[in-house]
Amino acid sequence: MKAVYDPETDILTIIFRDDSPVAESDEEKPGLILDYDEEGNLVSLEILDASSRITETKSIEFKMTG
Repeated sequence: MKAVYDPETDILTIIFRDDSPVAESDEEKPGLILDYDEEGNLVSLEILDASSRITETKSIEFKMTG
């Protein structure tokens, strides 16, 4: 999994499957785009206008439970 923030476009992208090309994108809610591969698996999600939706765009915390 990889998270990329582009300050020029103000888009945060979280990539779940880097090896699968995006075949279809849906704007689930305004500003939230889900990207799917040809089999319908979620590949990535994009958050538009991220700086207005996310508290901190310059850091990320990753936590595993269990």
